[in-house]
Amino acid sequence: MLHVLTSHTISPRWIEIQTRHLRQHISVPFQTWASIQLIDPAHGAHFDRIVDQKGAQAGKLNHLAVEVLREADEDDLLMFLDGDAFPVADPMPRIEAALETAPLIAVRRAESAGDPQPHPCFCVTSAASWRRLAGDWSDGYVFSDERGRRVTGLGANLLRRLELTGTPWVQLLRSNPTRLDPLFFAIYGEIVYHHGAGEGGGLSRAHRDLAPAPGTRLPLPGAVAARLETGRRRLWERRVQRRYLRHSEELHARIARGDPDWLADVRR
Repeated sequence: MLHVLTSHTISPRWIEIQTRHLRQHISVPFQTWASIQLIDPAHGAHFDRIVDQKGAQAGKLNHLAVEVLREADEDDLLMFLDGDAFPVADPMPRIEAALETAPLIAVRRAESAGDPQPHPCFCVTSAASWRRLAGDWSDGYVFSDERGRRVTGLGANLLRRLELTGTPWVQLLRSNPTRLDPLFFAIYGEIVYHHGAGEGGGLSRAHRDLAPAPGTRLPLPGAVAARLETGRRRLWERRVQRRYLRHSEELHARIARGDPDWLADVRR
C-alpha cells in the first residue's frame, strides 16, 4: 500500500488539483492522509484520512508519519508531498527503480544555491526505512550552500540522519528550465510538479543570488549611499516578487481549469 502524506494550510485552492492528479497518475492502490489547518472541514472529503494538526510544516509531516506508522506494514510506502505538489506522470516506475538501489528517493532542490538535503515537496520511502532513520523533516542541522553560506532548511535534519547512518538516497533533480523562475514552477525528474510560490512567500536565496550588483558609487556620505543602495535593493525585490506572484496566479488558473498546454509551457 502507498500512503500519501500532505499538508494544506489556510487556502484550499490546491486540494482538488492535487487529488485529481493523484487519481490520474498513481497506478497502485493508495491512501491519502492530510492536514487541512484553517480550512473548511468540507474539503476533507477529498482525502481518505484527515489528521487534526496545528503548527509548522515539518512538525505536521512528522506527525502524519507517526499516525501512518501506527497502521502501516513494514513494506508499505510513504509518499510525502507538499500541498502545491502533485505527479504529472506515473511516478511508480521511477520510484520502484530507485528503491531497488537506495531506501529513499526525494527531490533535491539543487537550483537553490546547491542545497544538498532531501525536500518534502516529494519524497518516497518505506515504512521500515522511515522507522529505522527516525525520519525528521525539521531544520536545525547546518550545511554549506554553494556560496559557502552556513544555512539550514526543511529536510536538514533528515540529511544528517542519512549521513550519520551511511544511508544512500536517490536525488530527484529539476528537469525543466528556470526560465519562469530560478526556483519555483519546477518539474522534478519529469514525474512531479512543485509550484513553490503557492503561499506567496518572500524571496529565496535562489532569487536573492540574482540581485544586481551594487550601483555605481557616488560621491556621497557613507550613510546616504547605504540608504540609497538599500532602497534600490528593496525596489528590485518588490519587482521580482510581483513578477513571480503574477506567474503563480496565471499558472494556477491554467492548472485549475485543466488547460492541456500548461505543462508543456513550463517545460519549455
